[in-house]
Amino acid sequence: MAPSPDQQPDTGRRAECSHCLRAQSACICHWIVPVRSQTEVLILQHPMETRHAKGSARLLHLSLTGSQLAVGESFSEEQLHALLHDPFPNAEPDVASSHPCRRHTLLLYPDTAGQASGSSHRTEVVSDNAVGLRLVVLDGTWRKSRKMLYLNPMLQALPRLALKAAAPSQYRIRKAHLPNQLSTLEATCHALAELEQNSTRYAPLLQAFDGFVAEQLLYRE
Repeated sequence: MAPSPDQQPDTGRRAECSHCLRAQSACICHWIVPVRSQTEVLILQHPMETRHAKGSARLLHLSLTGSQLAVGESFSEEQLHALLHDPFPNAEPDVASSHPCRRHTLLLYPDTAGQASGSSHRTEVVSDNAVGLRLVVLDGTWRKSRKMLYLNPMLQALPRLALKAAAPSQYRIRKAHLPNQLSTLEATCHALAELEQNSTRYAPLLQAFDGFVAEQLLYRE
């Protein structure tokens, strides 16, 4: 499937919020906490996640001012190169034009057997140059994210950032295969806090996410 930034709401279906793309009765816009990160964030979302009621990527994207979300499983080299390295369409003029050649792109993903040569941890990146970073986040189940990685060699070649000691996940509405697995929103917030050496900037977003999870749990009752 070809990628499409910020999919538009379907027509002829149930009434939806045009902002969060949820049913109006389950709108999550009240959980949005606008935060501008120093690090650019690119969310590559698997197509099967776009309408998943329990997904956290849309809330993350709407909260991270200036982030970019693209949907797809397999991207052409031209499309992926632009997503990884070109200025974001919604970037502020001063951000889009500042130091374009200094932008470094990292993939938020653990080390895997047989990963491409040159891919490694970049945990030494600190707030002094976080402005020149673009963090790539894969949104999908563990199996789907591995497939996205396999189908896109350019992603395999990126240097990686793997979380080491993140707090336990509060994502109780979806089953994790491992106890240390986090939601897309949680993992991204912890990675940004690490890269920018700022443990408080993303705390309000994580608190809002806890509220979102609690609300989703109520729908089960």
